[in-house]
Amino acid sequence: MRRIRRVKIIATLGPASSDRAVVAKLFAAGADVFRINMSHADHAGMRERIAMIRSLEEELGRPIGILVDLQGPKLRIGKFGEGKAIVETGATFTLDSDAKPGDATRVHLPHPEILRALRPGHTVLIDDGRLRVKVVDATPERAVTQVLVGGLFSDRKGVSLPDTTIPVSAMTPKDRADLEAVLPEGVDWIALSFVQRPEDVEEVKAIAAGRARVLAKIEKPQAIERLDEIIEVSDALMVARGDLGVELPIQQVPGLQKRITRKARRLGKPVVVATQMLESMITAPVPTRAEVSDVATAVFEGADAVMLSAESAAGQYPVEAVTMMSRIGDEVERDSVYRSIIDAQRGRSASLAVNEADAIAMATRDIAETLECKSICAWTSSGSTAFLIARERPMAPILALTPFRETARRLTLAWGVHPIVTKDASDVDDMVQRAAKWSNREAFSKPGDRIIVVAGVPFGSSGTTNMVRIAFTGAES
Repeated sequence: MRRIRRVKIIATLGPASSDRAVVAKLFAAGADVFRINMSHADHAGMRERIAMIRSLEEELGRPIGILVDLQGPKLRIGKFGEGKAIVETGATFTLDSDAKPGDATRVHLPHPEILRALRPGHTVLIDDGRLRVKVVDATPERAVTQVLVGGLFSDRKGVSLPDTTIPVSAMTPKDRADLEAVLPEGVDWIALSFVQRPEDVEEVKAIAAGRARVLAKIEKPQAIERLDEIIEVSDALMVARGDLGVELPIQQVPGLQKRITRKARRLGKPVVVATQMLESMITAPVPTRAEVSDVATAVFEGADAVMLSAESAAGQYPVEAVTMMSRIGDEVERDSVYRSIIDAQRGRSASLAVNEADAIAMATRDIAETLECKSICAWTSSGSTAFLIARERPMAPILALTPFRETARRLTLAWGVHPIVTKDASDVDDMVQRAAKWSNREAFSKPGDRIIVVAGVPFGSSGTTNMVRIAFTGAES
């Protein structure tokens, strides 16, 4: 089960991947982290899936990451008298607080917080952006709009607000209940939807209290405006391209993907690229050439992970989709252009070296490449040492040695990191000897090869990366 591929794969579980045998095949095919989407899972189903993954983890003897994705607010219009209405482009259409069924001139908007926040000139998108209106007059009870793109309006279609910051939490009562149910189950990552401001992330982190790391989904224009602040407080980022492509001009999404990926990497925060990566494999056994190029672009750019949604959750070919994504990652990372692209970004992260841990992470990569070390063995309690070294994107594989299973599971999301659970080192000699043993055992090196060992002294102290040791591996006893 040793992974050579640096980029990690997240596979979403669903009806097509609900039994243990399929999940085992997904892991064998290359999935590193499994996603549970709380938009489509109740608490009993969530617990059943977590127990299944942990049982598989125990059987295989490998850490497996679990990411739980909170649903977030679902903003929708109300209902129409006949279930639908045709609204012409150029017509006047009103969104209001009246709960009566709508018609071709108006419909209920059951979100008073939106009506209070709308202003003249704001655009409102309906039904994933297929319908578009612009506010011309607004009060707390109604918003009169001009229809920019009309068509068939129907019951309960979703609403997107690219110009409007809504003064509500990213977490709904359902999200709070889901979070309270999920945290005791020992999940590794919480994905937060509808992030608009850094306070949204801080709210979830306060509730999680270290029991899980928090990943902010970047899917709204408001999050782009405060991107640096959100990255600073988040543990990881997701480029949620589907919603970004609804609320922003779709041609801007590729550039934003690169911008988010690079900013997150400079701060040592894992970044996931998601949405429609191999969409055609929901119904076809092979992807399109464009989809292969899309996945490859994320890998070339240095994303920590790429994600499958419906492809693995509800598609006809879940195992084939994971297999294909893994093959794309392997092929890209062997390409001669790949390393030049990854290395070209390195100078930017170097400018952030402001403390011992940053400097040691950078030096570790330099030493490993100068001496052609076969592996980088990072002893870590919290995972921070491994995350920092992963930021540098070294050529040598990163073995993260930790006494904490929770840390190993979280590191399954980090680029190039091979997490191993082992007892903590008792002293420097023990640290080096056991690092060499694990490097050989996992077939990253063989007896007589040179490795580099990184740790913090005193042992067991989080955030004290301050030591580098070069060593030769010996034969295992």
